[in-house]
Amino acid sequence: MKLRHWQTECINLAIQKYENGQKNFLTLASPGAGKTVMACGLANELLIQNLIDIIVCFSPSSVVCADFCSILEMVIGHRFDGLLGSKGQSLTYQSMQYLDDSFWQLFSDQRVFVIFDEIHHCAGSNTNDANVWGEQIILNIQGKAEFSIALTGTPWRSDTAPIVLSRYASRTSKIECDYVYGISRAVFDGVCRTPQIIAVDNDHISVTEKDGEKSFSSFNDLFSNSLFPYNKVIQNEKLLLHILKRANNKLDEVRTVNPAAGGLIVASSIEHVHKIALLMKTQLGEDSTTITYKEDDPTQLIRQYRNSSSKWVVSVGMISEGTNIPRLQVTCHLTKIKTEMHFRQILGRNMRMTDQQNQESIMFMPAEPKLVEYAYRIADDIPDEADIVILEKMTPSLCISGESENTSYQEPPIIADQGIELNNIEFECDATLPTVQTKNNSELTDNYEKTLNIFGKFKQETLELGLSPID
Repeated sequence: MKLRHWQTECINLAIQKYENGQKNFLTLASPGAGKTVMACGLANELLIQNLIDIIVCFSPSSVVCADFCSILEMVIGHRFDGLLGSKGQSLTYQSMQYLDDSFWQLFSDQRVFVIFDEIHHCAGSNTNDANVWGEQIILNIQGKAEFSIALTGTPWRSDTAPIVLSRYASRTSKIECDYVYGISRAVFDGVCRTPQIIAVDNDHISVTEKDGEKSFSSFNDLFSNSLFPYNKVIQNEKLLLHILKRANNKLDEVRTVNPAAGGLIVASSIEHVHKIALLMKTQLGEDSTTITYKEDDPTQLIRQYRNSSSKWVVSVGMISEGTNIPRLQVTCHLTKIKTEMHFRQILGRNMRMTDQQNQESIMFMPAEPKLVEYAYRIADDIPDEADIVILEKMTPSLCISGESENTSYQEPPIIADQGIELNNIEFECDATLPTVQTKNNSELTDNYEKTLNIFGKFKQETLELGLSPID
């Protein structure tokens, strides 16, 4: 397999640092740039140079786990099923806590190379501040693996907990990456598509609550001058239909050139998924694939969608990170999660370059202030490209009723994403936002615990993955 220039450059630097005594290598690369292939290429080179014996890969979902297994087998030419004669195994982070002592003995008996995909889900500088996945790494892998590589497209955590195995600058407390391949360079190299973000606003918003009706001139006005929950806005059928129609029309346009192009709608909940699917069917006449952790075999559904030419897939969080579906070209951000990390991961789902003629990458979303801020940061990352962010007004007025909601409801606190130093590259976020730890009763962590039954001092981002105890 021919590697891209950045992949070769990263592999060479990693080997150089390993030879100089460094054990873990942290790579930041833009979503869709090819981190998986790079890591597999590095593993192959370490085998060729007889620096390792066994390869173990950990990733946050069973879909990504299977992708890693396939690419490792293709690049290296050996099985990765963990059975006798194989060169290793690809596992989920979830499975780590169920591995017995005979598995971890490998790290004493063999020279093991470990690949950590989306390492930002694993928190902890020690066992006292670690989440469950980070604790397993600290106890069983740190200091015992021959070498490891940690991969991420978004190297920070919204709960401000430290990322496991990572180095932080003593003066600034910012994470230090060994190799950075950002979105600007990926777009310039033709590795990633240039994204376009369409933020839908409305200048005639009326909100009806128990104390009467109030009018707002934009979503920025609404959220700056009221405690109205964003989750209520993305449930509004008029707004949903406008965004879904715009996205569907755009996907139809793309499919006149790329007949297999697909679209992803990231919803807020399982109920929201089914509501959107019903609107797509009854109002637009469009069938869609719905994928949630409650399906019998969500992993198989994702594979079927990836290998088909079906238009739309609607999900909660199962395709928002790491999942490789290159034919995706249109996405809708309709989730209540408003962290910058989640925003960039969703955007990255349709940025992977293919050999098709049309290489457009479009994301539709409400013009919620924080999401718009994140969109303009993406635009700042690609300074030579015009029209990255387009603000679009809905023509009809938007009437939202809040009477069925508890008027004392407030959104979970917005958690500031930390500024990050990446080999002299800094991501600085809004310093006016409060930096807080996620609390045990927060909406994000409650959802996570209900979904994966994982508890710890620090909680992972909300991911509805549908994992079995051992993959």
